[in-house]
Amino acid sequence: MLFGRNRKNPIKLTDKGVVEWKYTTCGYCSTGCSIEVGLDREGKAVSARGVGDADVNRGKLCIKGILEYELFRTDGRGSVPLMRERIHEPFRQASWDQALDRTAAEIQRIQESYGRDAFSIVSTGQIMTEEFYTLGKLARGVIGTNNYDGNTTLCMASAVSGYKRSFGSDGPPGCYEDFEHTDCLLAIGSNLPEQHPVIYWRMREAREQRNFPLIVVDPRVTMLAQNADMHLPIRPGTDVVLLNSLAQVILDEGLHEQAYIDAHTEGFEAFRELVEQYDPVSAARICGIDEDSIRNVARLYAKAPAAMTIWTMGINQSTHGSDGVVAINNLNLITGNIGKPGGSSLSITGQCNAMGTREWSSCSGLPGYRALEKEQDRREIAEFWGIDEDFFPKKRGMFMTDILPAIETGQIKGLWLIATNPMTSMPNTARIRKTLEKLEFLVVQDAYADVETNEYSHVFLPAALWAEKEGVFTNTERRVNLIRNVVDPFADSKPDLWIFNQMARRIERERKPNFPETSEQVFEEMKELSKGRLLDISGMSYDRIEQQRGLQWPCREGEERGAQRLYSDGVFQHPGGRAKLIPLPFVDNNECPDEEYPFWLNSGRVVEHFHSRTRTGKIGNQNKFSPTPYMEMNPDAAAELGLEHGRYARLVSRRGDAIVLVQCTQRVPRDMVFVPFHFHECVNRVSLGLLDPHSRQPAFKQCAVRVEPVADQEAAAKLNLAARAY
Repeated sequence: MLFGRNRKNPIKLTDKGVVEWKYTTCGYCSTGCSIEVGLDREGKAVSARGVGDADVNRGKLCIKGILEYELFRTDGRGSVPLMRERIHEPFRQASWDQALDRTAAEIQRIQESYGRDAFSIVSTGQIMTEEFYTLGKLARGVIGTNNYDGNTTLCMASAVSGYKRSFGSDGPPGCYEDFEHTDCLLAIGSNLPEQHPVIYWRMREAREQRNFPLIVVDPRVTMLAQNADMHLPIRPGTDVVLLNSLAQVILDEGLHEQAYIDAHTEGFEAFRELVEQYDPVSAARICGIDEDSIRNVARLYAKAPAAMTIWTMGINQSTHGSDGVVAINNLNLITGNIGKPGGSSLSITGQCNAMGTREWSSCSGLPGYRALEKEQDRREIAEFWGIDEDFFPKKRGMFMTDILPAIETGQIKGLWLIATNPMTSMPNTARIRKTLEKLEFLVVQDAYADVETNEYSHVFLPAALWAEKEGVFTNTERRVNLIRNVVDPFADSKPDLWIFNQMARRIERERKPNFPETSEQVFEEMKELSKGRLLDISGMSYDRIEQQRGLQWPCREGEERGAQRLYSDGVFQHPGGRAKLIPLPFVDNNECPDEEYPFWLNSGRVVEHFHSRTRTGKIGNQNKFSPTPYMEMNPDAAAELGLEHGRYARLVSRRGDAIVLVQCTQRVPRDMVFVPFHFHECVNRVSLGLLDPHSRQPAFKQCAVRVEPVADQEAAAKLNLAARAY
C-alpha cells in the first residue's frame, strides 16, 4: 500500500485528434531538428513531435520546437499588403499587384535618380535556401545594387570572416558526432543548455559515456558553466589574449603538432613570434584568468588525442570577434585538431538557416561561396544566369551595419527589409528610429505586420511563415534538411519565393536571368552551380533528404551520404591548399566600466525565447517563463545600491536608459549585470555596438552601464509595460 500511495502517475498525452503527420525541419535555431507537425481532420496544426530516426535530434525537441505548431495561429500576422504615402499615416489595404507595382517603381525611381547602389536590400537567416538563392539572383542580377546584406552580420559574420581568413572559405569543419569522439571540449561564449538545448543533450550524453573534460570560458556562471569541470570567468572582450596565451604555453612546452603544422599551414614563425608576448603571467593581468589555469587548460587541450572548441555569440559579438575565431582556428591548427573525429573549430550558428544565406544568398559575393572579387567567379555566374559580366561589381558593397549609417548620410535612399527588424536587432534604438525616418522609401516583407520597423514603412508585404511553404535549411553541421509545406499560407500572405519572382518580372532590365517557379526547380539549379565546389550538393534531392532526415554537404553526385567533416585531407581553400596561422595583436578598444558607469553589461539567450520574441512572445506557454525584461545582478552589488530582488531599477548607459526588473543572483560578478537580449527594449537602448573591423559585426556584449534605484515602483512598472508594448 505504501508503494501504491507514493507511485507517480504516468504521463498522459492529450489526444488532439491528429489524423496526419507532416515532415518538416524546425524553424528556430540552427540545430536543425527534424520535426513532424500533426494535423487534425480540418487540416489544422494541433501538435508537434520530434522524429526518432533523425540523427540530429533523435526524437528530442526543446520547448520552442514542441510548441512551434502554434505559430500558424499567432497574433499580429500580416494578412494583406498595406501601403501609404508617408510614414505615421494610416495604412490602407492594397492588392498584391498594387503593392508590387509601387515597390518596383520606387526601386527604379531611386536608382535612376541616385544610382543603382542608392537602393539597398537587407535579408535574414530565416527563409528557405531556395529563397535566398532567388533573392540573390534578383539583387545581383536584376536590381543590381551592391548594398545588399543579411542580418546574419549581427550574429555569424565574425565566424564567417574567421573561417575565411584561416581556411580560405566559410563552412564549419566539424559535426555533432565529434562530441562522441572528443577527449577535451572547450566552450567559449556558448551556453548550450539555453541557446541550443538539443545540441547540449547530444554533448551531455557523449560526455556521460566518455567523461571528457569540459572547460567553459564565460564571464557569467551560465548553466553550461555550472556543469563544467573548469569555469574561466574571463574579462569581457579579452578572448584573443587568453587564446594567444594558450598557444604560447603549447608552443613553449613543445606540445604542438609540428608535423601537421609543416605539412598543412603557413605563417608559423610570425605566429610564434607574436604569441611569445602573451605568456600566462602577462595575459592574466589582461584577461583576468590566473596563470596556473591558463597553463592547465593549455596542457589538457594539447595532450588530448582529440580536442574541439565550440563558440557562439560570446566570441562573435565583439570588436575582436573575427580575431577570436581566427585565434580558435590557430589553436586547433597547431594541435592538429581540424578535420578529424573529435577535433574541430565548430561555430554554433544562431538562426535556423543562417548557413543557407552564407552559402547561397550572394550577400557577401555570389552563390556557392563564390567571390565578386574573382573574375572567374563573376564570369561563371554571369554565363549561367545569362547576363553581362560587367553588371556585377568587382567587390562586395556595404554590410548591414554600414547600410544603416549610410541612410543618415544620404547615400541610401531606399531600403527593402526581408524578415529582419532593425528596430529590435540593432544597437542604439533611438538612432535607428531617426535613421529609418530619413528614407524616401521603405518596404518591409515579414510574416508579422506588427514588427516595430513596420511603423516606418511605405509598403508592407505579408510573407508566409516557416512550414507554410517548402524548401531546405542548412544547420550548424552543414546538414541540408527539408521543410515540407504543412499548411496553406495565412490569409493572403505569400511565400517569399513567389514575392521575389513577382518582383523580378517588374524590374526592367535588358537581360534578365530565368526565375524558376517552384522551390524544387530552384534547388535543381543550385545543384548544378554547386558541382565540384566545397559545398557540392549535386548528390541530393528532396526525396533523398527526407528519407535520410538530412544530408551533409559536400554530397557529390553518386554519393550515398555526405561528408561529416571538412579538411580531413589537410587541403584547405587558400591558394596552395594550406591554412594560415595568423598573428593577432590585441588592442583594447572596449568601453570599460569607470566611476560613472561601474558595471559591465552582458547579454545572452534564455531557452524559452528566440531573438526579439516576435514569435515566442506570442505563445503563452513560452512567454510565461520570461514575460518581462529583467536584469541579473549580484546581490552584494544590489545591496550597496539599495536595490531589492523583484523590484524595478533603471539601467543607464551613455546612449540611453531602460527600466528593468532586478533579479539577484550569484551567477554574475559584482561588476557585471546581465539582461536577456530578447528584450530589445532594454538591451538595444543602452548597448554600444562598436564594429569588428573584419566582419563589421556589432559588439553587443561589451559596454559600461550604471544602475539606479527607482523610487516610484508603480510608475516604473508602467514604463516597463509601455516599452514592451512599443
